[in-house]
Amino acid sequence: MSAAANTPAAAAAPTWDPGQYLRHADHRARPFVDLLARVPELPSAPGRPLRIADLGCGPGNVTRLLAERWPAAHITGFDNSRQMLERAEALAGPTAGGGRLDFAPADATNWTPPEGTYDLILSNATLQWVPGHPDSFPAWVAALAPGGTFAFQVPGNFDAPSHVLMRELSESQRWRDRLGDTLRHADAVLSPTAYLERLVPLGCEVDAWETTYLHLLEGDDPVLDWVKGTGLRPVLTALEDDTEAREAFLSEYAELLRKAYPAGAGGTVFPFRRVFAMARKRA
Repeated sequence: MSAAANTPAAAAAPTWDPGQYLRHADHRARPFVDLLARVPELPSAPGRPLRIADLGCGPGNVTRLLAERWPAAHITGFDNSRQMLERAEALAGPTAGGGRLDFAPADATNWTPPEGTYDLILSNATLQWVPGHPDSFPAWVAALAPGGTFAFQVPGNFDAPSHVLMRELSESQRWRDRLGDTLRHADAVLSPTAYLERLVPLGCEVDAWETTYLHLLEGDDPVLDWVKGTGLRPVLTALEDDTEAREAFLSEYAELLRKAYPAGAGGTVFPFRRVFAMARKRA
């Protein structure tokens, strides 16, 4: 099939590749570690372990950090990707402090846990994939024990060259019929202020902020390699049955990225803005 063939854009959920995602694991884990450092002391009740949910756990590489901080807790990582859960399952089992780490399928678009179930609900770089995710905040806060915390971070770089160029290329004359409706836009996430305004009325003490990380990436076409693990997944999924088209798109996109993110003596600087929110339910 020609790379320019006119066929409908794919609407399927992205197919995930844990190996590709983990190629930049250290950089990707940094915002999670910063988020985790701000989580306050969790409520405790005699006779029951802390309950923690990691919503959108991916391959589980950062979920296990929760077990290091709360080794006696029952921690469950949820994800809707079979590939990610299969990778995460190798980490499941008892934890050092007598707790447990396990994983289960769930989709953040319709995940509604029972009220009072969790002491911490945390989500790392997932909610940007969930249209209208702030509408779920009331149910998720309701699922917290008094004094529990809902904490998350999402990419805030949808107006960065990496994503703007991806969208412009997908919407170009050559690709629009196949990819024009495939990618998310800047409204996929809210500002820190908007998240705060959504969470305060739910009876929460809220801390919201943003940080721009300057990742120094190595290797050939490192920004392309990064987005192949995350933001580019919808395009790769839409073209996965057409190798010629896939390689043609990647070649065009790589050329644009090289100009937007030129390599320097120490590597390629990739600025990445993240938006954080921490909401503690009042006791």
